[in-house]
Amino acid sequence: MRLPIPPFTHETATEKVRLAENGWNSRDPENVSLAYSEDSAWRNRDLFINGRAEIVHFLTRKWRTELEYRLIKELFAFKDDRISVRYAYEYRDSAGQWFRAYGNENWVFDEQGLMTKRFASINDLKIAEVDRLFHWPQGHRPHDHPSLSELGL
Repeated sequence: MRLPIPPFTHETATEKVRLAENGWNSRDPENVSLAYSEDSAWRNRDLFINGRAEIVHFLTRKWRTELEYRLIKELFAFKDDRISVRYAYEYRDSAGQWFRAYGNENWVFDEQGLMTKRFASINDLKIAEVDRLFHWPQGHRPHDHPSLSELGL
């Protein structure tokens, strides 16, 4: 079981989103994969990913190329066993070019609180290093760090 479980309230949906953000900011593919069902199905940009093994492979590759990755997720909507989020993350590539990726995800959960479906649409924007907004030390975003809405994103 992966708390909180559906049906979600505003409070539990917000908690689920923050837990997901913290997981991804850990950049630990094995641990992150445990939030998803064994047969979880993803659409991530133009990729279709199925099951935990593929999730681990995808995230391992992702965080080898998206360096200094920092993510902020924000609850957009929820109902019963579904949550919708918007998010932004910043990273640099191996050449030193910084990016801010903007995205939306739709999630579906089973009765154990594991995500069974994840549909992600993401756009990358090149940014100058001076335009970065996510400066906390790698890992979990501090609780007093501004949200996407507070940052005007």
